[in-house]
Amino acid sequence: MTEAAQTVPTPVARMFAADKASRSLGIELLEQGDGTATLRMTVTGSMVNGHGTAHGGYLFLFADTAFACACNSHGPVTVASGADITFVAPAYEGDVLTATARELTRFGRSGIYDVSVTRGDAVIAEFRGRSRSIRHTQPEEQPQ
Repeated sequence: MTEAAQTVPTPVARMFAADKASRSLGIELLEQGDGTATLRMTVTGSMVNGHGTAHGGYLFLFADTAFACACNSHGPVTVASGADITFVAPAYEGDVLTATARELTRFGRSGIYDVSVTRGDAVIAEFRGRSRSIRHTQPEEQPQ
């Protein structure tokens, strides 16, 4: 394999590099593979709600990012057609969370993926995402 071939970013690496929302929260892409992805995020003080626990929206975003990495691993631009999450246990400021996504099935342009969000061995949330591959289009230019 040539050096140039080794440095070509994967579709997931390109997508994640452009994901300002996830990267601004400190989310890290640890591993990626066909239909899989593992990410890490530390719960910060700005992610904590009025009950002193991680806001569910941040946990959803974290799991959704792992889902996006897993379902985009095959190459075509793929988006969520739906998703749901079950919160199993609270997370707290300073907790280091891992989101592990895995493909359950792909059929036609659709797929189903599960993501487990954990703190060590403790499950924090379980997420199920449904994907749909789309034709890649450039975003319309915004008027200035």
